[in-house]
Amino acid sequence: MTFARTRIAALLLPIALLALVAAACDSDDPPPDPADAPAAAAEEPAAAETVEDTAEAQAAPADETSEDEPAPDDAPAPAEEEPAATEATEDAAEDEPGPADDPAHADEEPAAAEATEDAPEAEAAQAEETPADEPSEEEPAVTEAAEDAAEDEPAPAEEPAAAEAADDAAADRPTAAALLADGSIVPPAPAVPDGPLDPLIAADLDRVFDIDGVDLDALARLGGYGDARVAWLLSDLLRFIQVGETSDAAVLAFERLTGTEVPRGFAWPLVTNWLIAWDLPAPPDYVRWKRIYFEFIEPDWIPFFSDPDADIDWRLLSWGGVFMDDRQPHQVDWPCIRGCIPAINDPAVTDAAGGDWYPDERLVFGVVVNGEARAYPKHIMEVHEMVNDTVGGRRIGMPYCTLCGSAQAYFTDQPPPGFRNIELRTSGLLSRSNKVMFDYNTMSVFDTFKGIAVSGPLQDENYVLEMLTVVTSTWGEWKAAYPHTTIVAPDGGLGRFYPFDPLGGRDDDGPIFPVGGVDVRLPVQEQVLGIETPDGRHVAFPVAQARAALEDGADVMLAGIRVRMDAGGLRAELADGTPIASHQAFWFAWSQFHPDTFLWTPLS
Repeated sequence: MTFARTRIAALLLPIALLALVAAACDSDDPPPDPADAPAAAAEEPAAAETVEDTAEAQAAPADETSEDEPAPDDAPAPAEEEPAATEATEDAAEDEPGPADDPAHADEEPAAAEATEDAPEAEAAQAEETPADEPSEEEPAVTEAAEDAAEDEPAPAEEPAAAEAADDAAADRPTAAALLADGSIVPPAPAVPDGPLDPLIAADLDRVFDIDGVDLDALARLGGYGDARVAWLLSDLLRFIQVGETSDAAVLAFERLTGTEVPRGFAWPLVTNWLIAWDLPAPPDYVRWKRIYFEFIEPDWIPFFSDPDADIDWRLLSWGGVFMDDRQPHQVDWPCIRGCIPAINDPAVTDAAGGDWYPDERLVFGVVVNGEARAYPKHIMEVHEMVNDTVGGRRIGMPYCTLCGSAQAYFTDQPPPGFRNIELRTSGLLSRSNKVMFDYNTMSVFDTFKGIAVSGPLQDENYVLEMLTVVTSTWGEWKAAYPHTTIVAPDGGLGRFYPFDPLGGRDDDGPIFPVGGVDVRLPVQEQVLGIETPDGRHVAFPVAQARAALEDGADVMLAGIRVRMDAGGLRAELADGTPIASHQAFWFAWSQFHPDTFLWTPLS
């Protein structure tokens, strides 16, 4: 017990240091030269591994955002979002970027803090948070355990989706997924009991979730009780303690409870993917234990965990490797020295002619409000992931979830009576690889993808943000379509430098944080245009296919939604021409938040 206590102090405190270092690079200090800075890992699980080595390992590459990428299997050390215990060696840090490695975002990168000496061999350098050999948050690595499960069990995910008609067009709806994003098969789900938790289990959980030290004997006993619901808490423990005796004991307990075999190394991404895919219920009083390490890492999360009415699926909540953006209003132009992904408020803008610094072929996220057009360069949004701005006389908030490939925009100037305008910020938490945003003024959490308040005073008001369309286009096409547009200035008005590729292709190969089973109708990273219809249905249009069909003169329509070209990008309208809000996202993200979505194809 003494050793365990020492270990907890050694692991968790360095995690805080890691996030601080990462955040310093992330937000406001002038980032290093782009050539030296790999991309920010927006929500990369940071890998922090040894107390002494952690600071060195992650202080070095301050160029990658570490919010989204889990640590490698053999070297448990993703660095930014992963509550990694800070025990990774310097070698692990070299193989996978830690939170300090991403200049753009440290906040969403899981820190895997405990890579072993073999870590360098086991994991390839991750652009954002996921080493090649380690199960990544968004895209879990194919493991031997998963392969063994595939031999013993058929893959239900391969079952063809049932076709459903939508306004004269057919759309497929998937059955329960049994494949992970990397194509590996999910092993059979364990049986779970009903009813209250055995008092013996609760007592041992108290001994394990003790900030003064983990009782290893109690941890071992958890694996023998036969209540697989406890596996969720073992996953939470592995998010923060990723290597060493405590991690090994947690993995062994997980294996005993679930009847699985977990490959050695950084286990958190894979076991969490399995848990999400199984949709196992959480144990009674789950938040009572889950909150302990989270609130130790970031006390500002206490209001979230303390809301008994919060409509949050706590099972899916994970650390993105960074802290909350809690800067006061007069500090929003200051660097985020605590280690957060800093929102940018009211960025400086120029007219289209003044935007000649931005290459025509590079992407922008464009909005039009009351006839006023504005373009937000993608690389600046990759660093800040949130902008609060005024366009067309309206106040808007635009979260950009780099892990989901989704820029969305909401009107924030029509709060409930008696409330101030909404000011959106990044919390440093993730839900199935989607950033968790909150309102700074009320500490209310929002479902970022849907704009629904799920905790705090705004949830009590049943408040839902009104969405507006975001068009993803190239700068050249956008300014040609909207010659009077403005564009964010090259320094954002903050006097800082933004590399054109802060993430360095981090998300090119799939999700790096756990997302569970995937909808196999499209590749996980396929960009789709998503729409919610007035009657509550959800429709998705694969962007490349829809654009090609439109260029060929086809009418692209499904479920009463018609898609048309706008400045080289896509926007949606109802059959009568009434505009309807739309935005792009990776398919895995859209389909996991809208599993009943209708999918347009060229044959629809």
